[in-house]
Amino acid sequence: MTIHRRRFLAGLGAAGSVLAVGTPARALAAYPPRPCSWTSAPPDWQALRALLGDRLVLPGDPGYPTARLGYNLLTDDQRPAAVAQCLSPDDVRGCLDIARGHGIPIAARSGGHSYLGYSIPDGGLVIDLRGMRQVEVGPDGTAEVGAGARLIEVYAGLAAQGRLLPAGSCPTVGVGGLTLGGGIGVLTRKYGLTCDRLAAAEMVTADSGLVTAAPDRESALYWALRGGGGGNFGIVTRFSFATAPAPGLTVFILGFPAAASTEVIGAWQSWVASAPFELWASCQISGGTPPSCRIVGCWVGDPAGADAQLDRFVRAVGTAPSSRLVQPKDYLDAMKFMAGCSNDTIAQCHPTWEGGVLPQEGFVAVSRMLGPRPLDAAAVTELMTGRRGVDLLLDSLGGAVSTLSPDATAFPHRESLASAQVYASADTATEDRARATVDEIRDRLAELGAHGAYVNYIDATLPDWGHAYYGANLGRLQQVARHYDPDGVFAFPQSVVAA
Repeated sequence: MTIHRRRFLAGLGAAGSVLAVGTPARALAAYPPRPCSWTSAPPDWQALRALLGDRLVLPGDPGYPTARLGYNLLTDDQRPAAVAQCLSPDDVRGCLDIARGHGIPIAARSGGHSYLGYSIPDGGLVIDLRGMRQVEVGPDGTAEVGAGARLIEVYAGLAAQGRLLPAGSCPTVGVGGLTLGGGIGVLTRKYGLTCDRLAAAEMVTADSGLVTAAPDRESALYWALRGGGGGNFGIVTRFSFATAPAPGLTVFILGFPAAASTEVIGAWQSWVASAPFELWASCQISGGTPPSCRIVGCWVGDPAGADAQLDRFVRAVGTAPSSRLVQPKDYLDAMKFMAGCSNDTIAQCHPTWEGGVLPQEGFVAVSRMLGPRPLDAAAVTELMTGRRGVDLLLDSLGGAVSTLSPDATAFPHRESLASAQVYASADTATEDRARATVDEIRDRLAELGAHGAYVNYIDATLPDWGHAYYGANLGRLQQVARHYDPDGVFAFPQSVVAA
């Protein structure tokens, strides 16, 4: 049975000691003003029903209680006015023709993993792309992938053809949102971000047009779609990816005594900064008294190569690991291992709403980006001391990511050593205190030199979030968004034009 990816990676176990009271922190300012020509009357849902049939799910329909849900349990109070289950770009265009101009939020949903539930807007239209999940690989290795495909489906489809795509570890995340925000994953240092592999994207625009963005067509849009964040420019319905041949991989986990956490954090930063591109490693610190620390990673190559790199790291730490796992895997099995579903079938790795199983989890999470300079390891250990139930996940960047300039794509964090995600399990009773805790850690990380943030870990209370996500690329992204969506059809509280 699949376990939650974050619990697998961070060893969360029975987290939940952070308690909360008060108002949910995900609420932000209202949507930007709509054009005066727009009406407050609701869309003609029956006209959309005539187009989609029972693939339009409205409140009161039998499938609505599950169709409306996102991945995060803390967004379960959001009730969209309609969920349109689309199978083609023409379905998406028809939805926009009927819903546009009525002053309701309109959002695409791929995997439904938006941390704040922006893909299931309260009172809005969800354009559900999960029926568009084909994965086809051409003779040249180019993969045509529907925007609703989940990552484990992408991995399985590519592996069957001996190909790979660098992407994330959570099996139920949709390829759409992941790619549009950048796409950090376990093969990033060798093969780049997911968005770096984007060859072209088919997108439905706010006025129901259909365009293809590529280096030689709609080039400004193509630039923006590689890290500019989902929901900002239109609804992408299909991706073309340049895949790579899938070699043998080696996965590893090193556990260390809690007393060695400071040494592990310090050595890890130096180690990954100078490591070969073939090495990716995550330093995962679980709060406690004292905090505990472990290293989870992947090596593009055989176990002997991985062991040589791990031996170098252990010598730098100066303390022998309390546990050491090193295993060779093929591409698909390595991705299943990182997803926490090694012993499951592909179907079990991505339980679906359609099957009546809800792959949900309650959590709050925020992020920072480490600069090129290492953090003070002792200060990080102190920051996580006593924070039981909270985890800090440091995922290495560098390698191939750093070979592009910060303005080569919309993803600006090319010089970052790693991304930092602060994560805590929570339910509606514990949400606010969990939020306060992760926010405090986020802000302390900034004081230690970890500025910026990752848009795919979207965060309602992040200070100066537009520049944190996009850096100097923000102004250019705003120009692209206004060009393709001048009336704010896809506007949402943290769209680039609202920054």
